[in-house]
Amino acid sequence: MTELNEKKSTEHYSILAKIFHWGFVILFIYAIFKQINDINQLENTSLLKFEIIFAVLFVLFVVIRFIYMKKTQTSSLPTNTPKIQKIAAKLVHYGMYLSVTVIAVTGLMIGALFWFGYKSGFLIEIIVSLHEFSVTSTYWLIGVHVLGALYHRFLRDGVWSSMVPFWNKEKKL
Repeated sequence: MTELNEKKSTEHYSILAKIFHWGFVILFIYAIFKQINDINQLENTSLLKFEIIFAVLFVLFVVIRFIYMKKTQTSSLPTNTPKIQKIAAKLVHYGMYLSVTVIAVTGLMIGALFWFGYKSGFLIEIIVSLHEFSVTSTYWLIGVHVLGALYHRFLRDGVWSSMVPFWNKEKKL
């Protein structure tokens, strides 16, 4: 990779795109640590309200981020990347957007059902199952995403440096 191409790839994503990416990482980690352990905790009205507000803001953040990235940013994958790898990267990214959105939307549905007194039954069990499936799917997709990023770090093709602000010296040996 020439020095000019390396410089271009390390500056590929805008500052706002990087803020969205790393801000989402922080927000998601926070969501993991603040999650409830038992649905009956939602009987606490303050917690229920907080969870609803958090889920609404979470969905808004994801939608705004998706629109911004789709309208203003392009992939940092090199042009010579195999087509199957480009498709896989796109599937993982869209999968993450979908799964985190489903987490928040099903969380809102659970909150709404709980708010209106539906604290058990088939409907809430189905939604809780979908919520849990989406959480597990998100963990797997994030794992694949991180492995892909590390793969590109070791390829030294500029993909890692286009989004990651550390460990980004990618000069070929």
